[in-house]
Amino acid sequence: MNIIIYPGSPHPLGATWDGNGVNFALYAENATGVDLCLFDAPTGKSETTRIKIKEVTHQVWHVYIPDLKPGQLYGYRVYGPYEPENGHRFNPNKVLIDPYAKAIAGRVEWDDALFGYEMGNPEGDISFSDTDSAPFIPKAVVVDDRFNWEGDRQLKIPYYKTVIYETQVKGFTQTHPEIPEELRGTYAGIAHPVSIKYLKELGITAIELMPVHHFVQDKILLDKGLSNYWGYNTIGFFAPEVKYSSSGYMGEQVIEFKTMVKELHKAGIEVILDVVYNHTAEGNHLGPTLSFRGIDNASYYRLTEDKRYYMDYTGTGNTLNAQMPSVLKLIMDSLRYWITEMHVDGFRFDLAATLARELHEVDRLGSFFDIIHQDPLISQTKLIAEPWDIGEGGYQVGKFPPGWAEWNGKYRDCIRDYWRGADSMLAEFAERFTGSSDLYKNDYRLPTASINFVTAHDGFTLNDLVSYNEKHNEANGEDNNDGESHNRSWNCGAEGETDDEGILQLRQRQKRNFLTTLLLSQGVPMLVAGDELSRTQNGNNNAYCQDNEISWINWAKADKEMMQFTKKLIHFRAKHPTFRRRRWFQGQPIKGIGVEDIGWFQPDGSEMTEEHWNQDFAKSMAVFMNGQGIRSVGPKGDQIVDDSFYIIFNAHHEPLEFKLPSRKYGTHWIKVVDTTNAFVGDESEEYKAKDSITVESRSIIVLRKPK
Repeated sequence: MNIIIYPGSPHPLGATWDGNGVNFALYAENATGVDLCLFDAPTGKSETTRIKIKEVTHQVWHVYIPDLKPGQLYGYRVYGPYEPENGHRFNPNKVLIDPYAKAIAGRVEWDDALFGYEMGNPEGDISFSDTDSAPFIPKAVVVDDRFNWEGDRQLKIPYYKTVIYETQVKGFTQTHPEIPEELRGTYAGIAHPVSIKYLKELGITAIELMPVHHFVQDKILLDKGLSNYWGYNTIGFFAPEVKYSSSGYMGEQVIEFKTMVKELHKAGIEVILDVVYNHTAEGNHLGPTLSFRGIDNASYYRLTEDKRYYMDYTGTGNTLNAQMPSVLKLIMDSLRYWITEMHVDGFRFDLAATLARELHEVDRLGSFFDIIHQDPLISQTKLIAEPWDIGEGGYQVGKFPPGWAEWNGKYRDCIRDYWRGADSMLAEFAERFTGSSDLYKNDYRLPTASINFVTAHDGFTLNDLVSYNEKHNEANGEDNNDGESHNRSWNCGAEGETDDEGILQLRQRQKRNFLTTLLLSQGVPMLVAGDELSRTQNGNNNAYCQDNEISWINWAKADKEMMQFTKKLIHFRAKHPTFRRRRWFQGQPIKGIGVEDIGWFQPDGSEMTEEHWNQDFAKSMAVFMNGQGIRSVGPKGDQIVDDSFYIIFNAHHEPLEFKLPSRKYGTHWIKVVDTTNAFVGDESEEYKAKDSITVESRSIIVLRKPK
């Protein structure tokens, strides 16, 4: 095949089609040579053409090929020393995926040829493999970036108006009877009018998608008949995962993803991506050579003092080296690409503490944060940290810089403990319910820095949280040794399924308690897909490898009563700015009315004292939230005011009488929420100041003071 070759440009990295041809650029600092390989099929054969790249500019190897078009498949072979003990693992027998590939065709077909060393050789990874991996490695695809966005832009919904819905692309629609079978489990399935109508009616403002960057199926799971369902095993930081495409793998997945974003935006729903920049799918020193390892191992990964091995802050075998300018550039280029070309609205960073590590300790003002802070595009999106990793000092809840929101693990733990009846201080519950000022206020952050959640993809579903004391992960094939053992769960009297009507009613009430607490707390609520439908994983709290009915939403068994309750709560929250404050409570009297913006009360109607806050046996209290004391203004500068509310929490195992406070706080009240009977509304009993009200065991009542 006679191909004309021009020198090309070192920028941008990746494969760029300009309408006349394609420019290829690959960063490989320590390489001694690079071949561009062109293919006519994703797997099954070697390249049709191999082009030796001769141009190198600042460690970037580049070439331009005129007349090449979108849909062209390609990969690289990179030359250099194979010296694992010095951190170098170059092996030109291995075809490598472009780190900047915008689409990837095919899947990894596991074979010994994918490893840079000889499998079975006594020398292990010190040995050298001369077997060609081309037939087994997926190929990068040249894409056409053009797309009719119809004027679409990021929605920029403020945090205080945000309700996040965490879901996995496939699991959300895989069993939905109203979505065409060929679209189920795909980007197109989420973009389908049935899906969007459901999310819109529920009141969701942002859908947070579990990893959609192209990822690798772990061989160890496939050998067990399992698969990597969650997707935290990235190999392509620019490429949409191809298994979620209903339309094709030769670039069609990019168009389908963009269409999904556009349709969600039309409905007023933002798209947040769960991104995994802390490690790659290449594993530890015994892992395969798929991309970064063969392109420039010493530049991309954090190595130990013995450079044969990898630092592992992630539990996956390797850690990307965010100290290196080339790796920081990769991460920033990827983020910008998903913002500018794919129009996503924000990111949730998996194990974000790993990205903050400079040498060993987590540095909250590390170069990663500095670069993001000054970037005019990335800094204006939603940035959400999972604020921990598995390394020493990796638990960093409350320690990320201004501009970042965080998954508040302390909120999750506290709320679980309170409702299951564990020993816990009322003071912490009050702190978490009002936005966790102890974590965020001193750093000039706002209540919206706290992403509040009771459940997440990792752990029990809400239904299982009230149905199981112990994890039941036998289906994962690890003898139930995987997953968290300390779940802060309570089965309400029976492990798993039961016919006991009393236990079933208690479980439903507990679920309503969790949902009500979550949606009325200050901060940003995050709901896990299916929790509003009482989805169960049958006690599996680590379903990462269950791409089946264990993980998918079972729409046929949806708990419609719980869904309606959740929907009403979300809309209730949206209607009342009292529950969506942008500033901290002050505990100070409001000018002109002499009543504090917040007050806490005992069941007898008296205000809480310091002594009461620190009693770990106390399970019941009430809070007054003053709608006249919101201390925020609207878009035109007008003062925001709302109704005042009195919320009664009774986590005690028996009913309690609560006496309402004096007329100072309100002359009469209307009940608007009752978790005992799933009531959310405004046509209910009325009460006067100092009236007594019976609050059932383990329940919440919300009272509204009419204007």
